[in-house]
Amino acid sequence: MASSWTWKKAIKVGAAAATAGGGGCALLYLTSVYNSDRKKEQVQQKLAASGLNKRPSKPLPTRADQLNSLANEQFDVLIIGGGATGSGCALDAASRGLKTAMVEYDDFSSGTSSRSTKLIHGGVRYLQKAIMNLDIEQYKMVKEALHERANLLEIAPHLSFPLPIMLPVYKWWQLPYFWAGIKAYDLVSGGDCLKSSYILSKSRALELFPMLKKNELKGAIVYYDGMHNDARMNISIAISAVRLGATVANHVKVVDLIKTDGIVSGAKVRNQLTGEEFSIKAKSVINATGPFTDSIRKMDDGQTRDIVCPSAGIHIMLPDYYSPSNMGLLDPATSDGRVIFFLPWQGLTIAGTTDTPCPVTNSPGPSESDIQFILSEVKNYLTPDIDVRRGDVLSAWAGIRPLVKDPNAGDTASLVRNHVVHVSDSKMVTIAGGKWTTYRAMAAETVDEAVEAAKLGVGPSMTDGLLLEGAHNWAPTMFIRLVQDLGVDTAVAQHLSDTYGDRAFSVGKMAGLTGQRWPIVGRRIHQEFPYIDAEVRYAVKEYAATAVDVIARRLRLSFLNVQAAEEALPIVVSIMADELGWDKEEQDKQTEDAMDFLRMQMGKDLNKASRDNIPVSLTKAEIAEYVKRFNALDDGKKGYISINDIRKSLKSQGVILTNEDVSALMATISVETHGSLDLPEFLQMMSAIKSGTVSHSRFAKMAEMDYKAKKYGEHMERSGGGV
Repeated sequence: MASSWTWKKAIKVGAAAATAGGGGCALLYLTSVYNSDRKKEQVQQKLAASGLNKRPSKPLPTRADQLNSLANEQFDVLIIGGGATGSGCALDAASRGLKTAMVEYDDFSSGTSSRSTKLIHGGVRYLQKAIMNLDIEQYKMVKEALHERANLLEIAPHLSFPLPIMLPVYKWWQLPYFWAGIKAYDLVSGGDCLKSSYILSKSRALELFPMLKKNELKGAIVYYDGMHNDARMNISIAISAVRLGATVANHVKVVDLIKTDGIVSGAKVRNQLTGEEFSIKAKSVINATGPFTDSIRKMDDGQTRDIVCPSAGIHIMLPDYYSPSNMGLLDPATSDGRVIFFLPWQGLTIAGTTDTPCPVTNSPGPSESDIQFILSEVKNYLTPDIDVRRGDVLSAWAGIRPLVKDPNAGDTASLVRNHVVHVSDSKMVTIAGGKWTTYRAMAAETVDEAVEAAKLGVGPSMTDGLLLEGAHNWAPTMFIRLVQDLGVDTAVAQHLSDTYGDRAFSVGKMAGLTGQRWPIVGRRIHQEFPYIDAEVRYAVKEYAATAVDVIARRLRLSFLNVQAAEEALPIVVSIMADELGWDKEEQDKQTEDAMDFLRMQMGKDLNKASRDNIPVSLTKAEIAEYVKRFNALDDGKKGYISINDIRKSLKSQGVILTNEDVSALMATISVETHGSLDLPEFLQMMSAIKSGTVSHSRFAKMAEMDYKAKKYGEHMERSGGGV
């Protein structure tokens, strides 16, 4: 009874606070909605008159054609950097009719733009700061971001969607406080509000998020932000620029700037894949290199001071059972004041992020301490029924945020994620800072500066409302046509539709026959994910040039599950070899480079280290049982057990392991053991599984089932289970 009364009282307090200024707020909100609708109508009329929103039908030029154009033509604008902002600049410039070039040192979205929290958001925290500090500039930043959030969901509806995010409340006083703040977020959104926020009782909150910790939970508030596939969004922006005539190339590094009479007029570049060097001539050069902004600025002026303060944000991937499939979670106040998001993404759960000062590097990697911090915070919010295990971390990665340095800030967490556009004495335009959500507005402002600096004489930005690659004829039910017309399975069809939009049919038509009754086409490159062979071939047409380009940015496999990425790697390399004519030496190099990427940047080395550092903590009875099991499996008393031992034993029992089963088993044993385990290693593996440092092991499971079959005469129903 008391609890019910307190709940009602808290609601009344919040309602009373809202009613006090209700009339003015309502008028402000309605005016905002009207103005937003009117502006959208004007934007659509302008785009219709320009013809820019018609679906392009011409095929993409090849990468070789693009490189040839870069070397032999002169451009109005050269953009350095192929992340979200750089690609946004290329699209903005091309849509204005400027002859546009863009080069990227690695791959499009290879840096910060593919390593985000995957949210398209206005910034709830920034709005709080704006209100508390009466900061009009921060308010304008949030207002702009909320418009850009809505715009991005409209121009790429296949890649983005509204996501409800729960804010759990564990103290009664927080309920009206949080509710007022979230309602202010809705109010500032105006006509760009995705969906209205709402309050949940404790029982309803647990119904929607059953993994939530029940003790002391008072209720929850749910608000909406956008979510997207960041790397695919970035690539779609770059491809959209190409469709409008831009010339772009990845794996092309700027080694120096070219100046004419003291004015930057191009760049000397190197093809990273061939070593060939050439010059690109341009009337204006834009530096949009994110964390590497200052290195390009120093090419222009060696005495210039740094303007970027790099900060590392770590994320981890966890299995799908850690969160509902359609509800995120926000922890607004972690143990050290940082904010943690806990979100469903691509069928799994993403958790992060951290905010730690770091050096600028081409290959940032996660740290074990940051992984442990995220896991501990996750544990604080989940029911004790869920054992939060280190072994459940499927992958982990770091992204370097290019924050704009504030000389008055003592730590990076208080830095504003705003942007700076700077024109140097030599007329090079630099765009630094900002965030994913506002890439388009940042690009428009940057190109405005370039147009003015180089006197290019074109009109204003045309990208507000400009549809991105795949959006023109897409519909939420399009996946059904893919199933019916092409014969792919439903999960694959849904994935293709949500990734490529109306270009999904072009991808599906490249799919190979499965040799099965159903699905007819679309051979998966890994049994646990809906990625198919055709996507690798299509990725090459969209300028994927290395195996890492595919497993990281085109398929997202390395971000989702580092072990699965390793297992799929041979298939990816084989298909790319067919498309690009790689010989055996090049295939081996691509495999080695991809494995280095997985080890250093996707957390594979940390996962292995966390297993190896676990002491053997087994009881005497458990040790005795495992020693007995080891001796029974050690065929010939060699002192170690191998996959061949298990394979031979199971074959004698009528169970045949496929090549896929064997490959999966091999992947669970480190290279250093040469596919075998001695007794200490076997005991350590069993201890790691017991402690949760390893969630499960194919090798251990197979060995256990083989031992039981020998001991009890049992047979396995199925082999080659999960990772």
